[in-house]
Amino acid sequence: MAERKSLLLRIDPRLHEAIRRWADEELRSVNAQIEFLLRDALARAGRLPKKKALPRAGRGRVGGE
Repeated sequence: MAERKSLLLRIDPRLHEAIRRWADEELRSVNAQIEFLLRDALARAGRLPKKKALPRAGRGRVGGE
């Protein structure tokens, strides 16, 4: 699996709670939900890297596939 970067993020507690509720509804962690939102925003802005597809958010498949 590709190396993952750590990031300290300071956000308003109400924003965090809204993201947590949304993540729970979509069966994602808060971290995966934030990554999903960032990917969506980058795609809409036409700013995703084009050379190589980015791996999906989350921990990957069981068995390292």
